[in-house]
Amino acid sequence: MYAATASIADPVSGALELQTVVSSVVDLLNTARLQLDFNRDLARASIARASSLLWVQIHNGNQTSHSLERRALLGWQIRRVTGYIEEHLDARILVSDLSSIVQRSEAHFARAFKKTFGVSPHAYVLRRRISKASQLMLVSDNSLSDIALACGLTDQAHLCKAFRQMTGQTPAAWRRERRLYVEDGELPGAPRAA
Repeated sequence: MYAATASIADPVSGALELQTVVSSVVDLLNTARLQLDFNRDLARASIARASSLLWVQIHNGNQTSHSLERRALLGWQIRRVTGYIEEHLDARILVSDLSSIVQRSEAHFARAFKKTFGVSPHAYVLRRRISKASQLMLVSDNSLSDIALACGLTDQAHLCKAFRQMTGQTPAAWRRERRLYVEDGELPGAPRAA
């Protein structure tokens, strides 16, 4: 959604956001491919989300630049907000803090954020926290409880619930599966030999 907006205000940011959307779609399709034999519901959900992301990109590409400028965040606002979120993932992040960074009211900011990213600020932050937790699970042997706290989640139960909602797996099962790939000498996302 943001790609069309950013290309108006900042072509470099627009290209980066389009790259992020493409990367997300590829990740979702890889998840679907890997889960097709094990969890068809997760595979279907991944395909549906990928389709939805593509539809939003196509739909918003057809809107006029004027309507996008009025509704979405500008390039500089996106950079400041996402930078703040990345720097403070381990702490509490409030909509009031984010809206003050870009000098908008909370309600206006929340609407513009959703127009820009396709999700609410809370959902975006939670997604980033789960992404960070995934990275930490792959590169460290820290407990899930420690990882949850390092990502700004209240406890291990919060991590497990959010992670399962987003991936269809518990963090422990996801971690074990990825470690099997590493032990077998395969990269996550690469097809297994038949």
